[in-house]
Amino acid sequence: MRTVRIAIGLLALRTPFWWMPRAGSLHAHAIDSLMRSSLFALLALCVLAQVLLVAGIVLRREQRARFSPAWRWAATVAVALLFVWMTIAAEELWSTIRLTRAEPHAVQVEVTGVQFQWYFRYPGPDGIYGKTKPELIDAAGGNPLGLDPSDPRSHDDIVSSVLVLPVDRQANLQLRAQDVVHGFFLPAMRVMQNATPGRVSEFHLTPNRTGDYAIVCSQVCGLGHYRMHAVLRVVSAQQFAVWMSQREAAQAER
Repeated sequence: MRTVRIAIGLLALRTPFWWMPRAGSLHAHAIDSLMRSSLFALLALCVLAQVLLVAGIVLRREQRARFSPAWRWAATVAVALLFVWMTIAAEELWSTIRLTRAEPHAVQVEVTGVQFQWYFRYPGPDGIYGKTKPELIDAAGGNPLGLDPSDPRSHDDIVSSVLVLPVDRQANLQLRAQDVVHGFFLPAMRVMQNATPGRVSEFHLTPNRTGDYAIVCSQVCGLGHYRMHAVLRVVSAQQFAVWMSQREAAQAER
């Protein structure tokens, strides 16, 4: 197994993660770079550990005694510092995605997970989400999120089963769940965040490549978990404007 891990690590250093989907967002490349650096460091430690193991078996006792405690402490401190660096680098990258504020012109989307479907709500021209009420939820009747018709701000809200975003423009996503914990997972965007009932989770990303990307649920959310899929469609700015105007017109006719 160690040989297999080493071989996989070497392949990861020479190729851009051939086992992962092609990166489709700005921060995805930074995540891949951090993973590659971590694999390289762990591979080096694995090789070093095997060398020391072989040395301990082959060398005589008096030869092994030449390795002073100072060297052993130095190795321990070096490994500890390496893991500290990996932790800090990962936390810093995570904070740029989760803790920093979204840009003012970012596309606003509310993502709601429910057994076994993803729904995406855009606030419409007014830029404000309308009120929702749990007792009004009726997926079969065309109101899967429970939009309150008595609230004027909900009249222009756009609800879609496909997440459509413009390329090279930041999108701010707010995650919700109606029933159980769902895992919002975009492999190509290197994004995975839980949607928890009663709590709003927020993060932002910037797609930089057009195309269709898979959205899956990474949490086992029930018997129909296997079919909880959706699509992220990244389009040009012009195509996004056309799509929004079409959905707004359809919403106004209701």
